[in-house]
Order: sequence, then C-alpha cells, then structure tokens
Amino acid sequence: MKTKSVLKVIIFLLLSLMLKNNMSAQQFKNLDKIQHDISYYRESMVTPPLVKVIYGRPQKEGKKVFGNLVSYGKIWRTGANEATEIKFYQDILFGDVQVSAGTYVLLTIPGENQWEVILSSNTDVWGAFQYDPIFNVAKITVPSSKAEIIETFSIAFKEKKDLVQMVLAWDNTRVNIPIEFNVFKETIAKL
Repeated sequence: MKTKSVLKVIIFLLLSLMLKNNMSAQQFKNLDKIQHDISYYRESMVTPPLVKVIYGRPQKEGKKVFGNLVSYGKIWRTGANEATEIKFYQDILFGDVQVSAGTYVLLTIPGENQWEVILSSNTDVWGAFQYDPIFNVAKITVPSSKAEIIETFSIAFKEKKDLVQMVLAWDNTRVNIPIEFNVFKETIAKL
C-alpha cells in the first residue's frame, strides 16, 4: 500500500514539474506594450488589397498629443515603436508624386496647420531614428484639421470622389493624405 502511495506522489511531483516548465515556456518577455494594427484599403471586401499599412497605436492617456508628446516641426515615425510601413500593391499618385508599387516607411513632420508626409525606401527600421532624406521617394504637404478626440492613434481610408484619402487621426487632429490609383495606366492611355 505504501508503495502505491509513494508512486502516486512521485508521479504527481513529476507531472507538476513538467506542467511548471511548460507554463514557464509560454511566458513571453519584452512584449510591446503598444498595440499594433493593420489597415487595408480595398475597392470591395472581395477584391485584393490596394494598400496595407502596419503601425503602432499609441494612447493619448489624457495628455495633449501634438505640440507635446509629438513635437511640431520634427520627424515622427507616425505611430509607435517600429516605423510605420505602407505597402502599395500598384503604382499610385501620392499627393502629386508618382510612386511605384512597393513597401515604404511612412514618416511625418507634424505642424499646427499642415503636415509634411514622407515615403522613405529605408524600411525595417525602428522609429524615425534612422531617417535620412536620401531615401525619400515622396514628400508632400497636406493640411491638418480638428475633429472629435480619438484616444488611440489610428489610420483608416475613406473614399472622396475619385480619390482615396488615407486618414491619420489622434487626439483632435486629422490629416487626409490623397492617393490615386491606376495613374500610370491613365497617363499612358492619354498619350
């Protein structure tokens, strides 16, 4: 009888140790505290994407954002942590600049009334620390406007007439960036 009890205790201890090791292996260390998101633009729910943006979503946390957490007149990663990446699945017109299909880093220089928006070919970078204008593919200036407060930085798309606008929103600031598709095909067709 004692042998059975001792055997049960040993099995119990072994199982406990195995479960403890398994549980420890599933604890993730050094995870980002900032959530990340992906925003797509598609012509419809069943068509392939035309644009994909991957970005960190910092929180306002009761603070004034622009001119405080994010400085005016300085390069910003346009999100948090890793630099925001944008992928265009076809050639586009970004503001008034023709841009080839591909993946770029989206950077901005916020201002009180207008923002500079930059596409850089220097990808896979953390933040804006490695920004170098030599890698600029496009740099446009767009106005900013005021709207209702949004607690978490967000990027979305909206259609307006023949344009698509990529909207950057955080705190009470909105920035609409115009994007046109099929621009090279239309230019060639006109020739």
